[in-house]
Amino acid sequence: MSKLKVLYVDDELINLMLFKANLERKYHILTANNGLSGLEILSDNKDITVVISDMKMPNINGIEFIRKAKKILPTAIYYILSGFEVTDEIQNALDDSLIRKYLKKPFNMNEISIEIEQAVGKGDH
Repeated sequence: MSKLKVLYVDDELINLMLFKANLERKYHILTANNGLSGLEILSDNKDITVVISDMKMPNINGIEFIRKAKKILPTAIYYILSGFEVTDEIQNALDDSLIRKYLKKPFNMNEISIEIEQAVGKGDH
């Protein structure tokens, strides 16, 4: 069975490296250092199952990225990751089911892995 494809979008290189290093044994990790690159990767990889995006990025923020990404790949499961508390914008995205969950930085790899497992049907969907 092939590994689940996960796209992680963050403008901080160290976060991209940590995420990939910690989860690449379990998942096929794709990374993008901004929302526009993330959209290109989604266009080229329609089999991505999970998308996790940082909230605060230059050009387009995480919610704006996910709004555009859902038009490309509506079947993926989307998450926002942020070092800040839940803003009105993030709360609205949760209320509108734009994102499944808000994940807090610094990220807990075990929590992220468990959440992905649950989201893809090895738990509740």
